[in-house]
Amino acid sequence: MNPKTKKIIGNSVFVVIILLLLWPTSRAYFQQGLMKIGLFKPTLEEPEKLDSQISVHNNISFKNDKGEIVHMNDLKGKVVFINFWATWCPPCIAEMPSIATLYERLKGNSEVVFLIVEIEGESEKANKFMAGKQLNLPVYYPNSQIPKEWLGGSIPTTLIINKHGEIATKHEGLADYSRQEVSDFIIELTKK
Repeated sequence: MNPKTKKIIGNSVFVVIILLLLWPTSRAYFQQGLMKIGLFKPTLEEPEKLDSQISVHNNISFKNDKGEIVHMNDLKGKVVFINFWATWCPPCIAEMPSIATLYERLKGNSEVVFLIVEIEGESEKANKFMAGKQLNLPVYYPNSQIPKEWLGGSIPTTLIINKHGEIATKHEGLADYSRQEVSDFIIELTKK
């Protein structure tokens, strides 16, 4: 291969990589591909105990499109999967199908609750996104202040709250929640 051909191929590959990284939809597909090969495993370890963890549920609530309000205090006794996301966030978009798979696997379990929280309160955009991706997930919006222990500013952020109202695990960033170990982890929490 002559040097000119190598240069053209190299430049073409460089342009494709840049487009994949900059174009949000392409980025999401690229990230989903990386998830499928096992690069983005969620953290399933209990975080450090926080002094404020015991009372962290007080006054935290979320609202859905129907205006129904869910208070975290009312969910004690259940395992709660909470994902904080936004429609403009490529890693959030990339992991959403894996959350849908987990939801479908566990939606019949009355001891597990899913709260897919669109942090900006953009119900029209969130509903359009879910419809466009053909996802049937329970979308909520913040109805109160979210503690910094739950959402420190990075999205996506996912929490799994145990039946006692404590953070069983917290993962910031893209992750593949369709993995069997995630559903096994949640099922195990329902038994404790």
